[in-house]
Amino acid sequence: MTGPNDFDGLVAVITGGASGIGLATANELASRGARVAVLDLNPDVPAPLVGSVADVSNRESVNSAIAAVAERFGGIDVVINNAGIGAIGTVEDNDDEQWAKVLDINVTGMARVTAAALPHLRASHNAAVVNICSIAALNGLPQRALYSASKGAVLALTFAMATDHVREGIRVNCVSPGTVGTPFVEALLAQADDPEAELRALNARQAIGRLVTADEVARAVAYLASPLSGSTTGTALDVDGGVSHLRVRPAPER
Repeated sequence: MTGPNDFDGLVAVITGGASGIGLATANELASRGARVAVLDLNPDVPAPLVGSVADVSNRESVNSAIAAVAERFGGIDVVINNAGIGAIGTVEDNDDEQWAKVLDINVTGMARVTAAALPHLRASHNAAVVNICSIAALNGLPQRALYSASKGAVLALTFAMATDHVREGIRVNCVSPGTVGTPFVEALLAQADDPEAELRALNARQAIGRLVTADEVARAVAYLASPLSGSTTGTALDVDGGVSHLRVRPAPER
């Protein structure tokens, strides 16, 4: 079990941390003692969180933001790669520009941020990277071809990074949420022909009968990032309401 102050003295960087899972994770880590820097296009966050403008699709922007965080706090111990965008459709529905944009932000963006932070992580005694993946990496979800491809790449990238940096004392893991009730998902629902019907279908898809909450994902991220999880690396932790492995029958009628 992680303790309430297990992040005391640690500096955490969270991309896309101004809303949704990112903001919930930033608040969770701060509540446990971390000094938290939120990197976002619009980093309007409440104290004690510290916001910094960064575009994960731009290496110069990332390098500048990471350097500023390290200078301000004296180092970086934890990186949470959360920034990402969605896409709806089959392979027929997304053009080359959309494919390039989603893969650039969702996959290469994680590589940019981690690469920039590596010199500081190597100097940390409790270095951890947690990537936000998705159950879409290993489950064939309808109308999510591009998004699923990007998250499949995130899963593979997580394992590769974990292997490359394990001997440097840097742990790399990922969390694979199911469908989470966030502004990100609300935006996707708004694009559906019948948003209410789509929400009912998403609720029914998860064995627990509801969407996962951002706070539930945040606590899973905190577990993997905590120095108390020092032997956990190269792991994908599902927080999915049972989607990936449970096959429950419909509830009996009353």
